[in-house]
Amino acid sequence: MKRTPLVSIICLTASLALLAGLAGCGTPEEKPLPEQESEYKYQEPVITLYDNDTGEKKEIKMEEYLAGVVAAEMEPTWPLEALSAQAVLARTFTLHKIKHEKGVPQHDADASTSTEEFQAYDPERITSQVREAVKRTRGKVIKHDGDYIRAWFHSNAGGKTATAKEGLAFEKEPTPYIKSVSDSGQKVAKPDDKTWEASFTVDEVRAAVISQSGEDSGQITSAEIAKKGPSKRAETVRLGDTEISGSALRMGLGPERMRSNLLDRFEVKDGELHMAGRGYGHGVGMSQWGAYYMAEEQGKSYTEIINHYFKDVTIDQIWR
Repeated sequence: MKRTPLVSIICLTASLALLAGLAGCGTPEEKPLPEQESEYKYQEPVITLYDNDTGEKKEIKMEEYLAGVVAAEMEPTWPLEALSAQAVLARTFTLHKIKHEKGVPQHDADASTSTEEFQAYDPERITSQVREAVKRTRGKVIKHDGDYIRAWFHSNAGGKTATAKEGLAFEKEPTPYIKSVSDSGQKVAKPDDKTWEASFTVDEVRAAVISQSGEDSGQITSAEIAKKGPSKRAETVRLGDTEISGSALRMGLGPERMRSNLLDRFEVKDGELHMAGRGYGHGVGMSQWGAYYMAEEQGKSYTEIINHYFKDVTIDQIWR
C-alpha cells in the first residue's frame, strides 16, 4: 500500500514543526496502528542536535541520534530487550520534548547532548547490539490517550518505583500512566546502585534549601521525613522549621551524592545531616536495572518491560 504522506514538509523545518504540529500545519488525527497496517503518520525526521561541549549544531537523522542516546543512557552490552525498551523510551522522550517544549529553545535546537537539558548522548559507545535495538523498534513510541507520554527512566528503583509527585515533585499535569510498581533491579544492580550513605554539613543543606525553595531554613538542628509517598519515598522533608520536597533537596545537594529519596536514615547529628537510602535516581518510570533483570533473568520482551512500568499505554509505530 502507498504510504500516507507526512504533513506537508514544506511548512516544516526538520522535525520541530513536523512533530510539534505548529501553527499552519495541521496534523491528521492519530490513532493506534493495526499490526497489518502499512501507512504511517510520519517519515523519519532529521533533527537539529546542539553539542554542549563545542557549542555547535548539526542535523542528524532521528534514529541515528537515538543510537547515541541508548549507548549513553544504558550499558551497550546489556540484553537486547532491555536496550530495545530504552530505545522506545528515548524516542518517546525526544518527541514529547519537541512537541510540547520545542526541544531546547535556548539553543534553537531540537535536542542537546546535555543530561540536564535533554538526554545523554555518546556515539562513541554505539555497538552492534545498540544498533539492533534501535533498528527493531524503529519508529515506535509510547502513548497514553493519543499523546506521547513523559518517558521517564532511572537507574534503580530500590525495590519499588515512584509516582511522579514523590519522585520528581511533578504536578504540572496529570500522569495517569505512571504507577508505583515492584521492581527487581535491586537483585542485580551494582552495590552503589542498591544502597548508599552520605553526610552533608548543615551549611551545605541550608544552601541547598535556599537554592531550591528560596527560603532560608536558618540554623538546622533537626531533620525528619514529613510525608512519604506510595513507594515510601520522602515526598516532603522537614529541616528545622522549613519543609521542602525530597526531590528538590536531592537536586540541591547533588543527585550523585543524595542518590535517591527512598531513605532509611535521615537525621542531624554532630553538625551534619546523615542519610542512608536505597536505589539510584528519581525512581519514576522504567528502572534500567529492573529492565535488565526482566530481560536477562525472566526472558521478558521490551513490550512486556514497558507495560510493567507504564499503565494503560500503547506502543505505536509512527514511521517505518
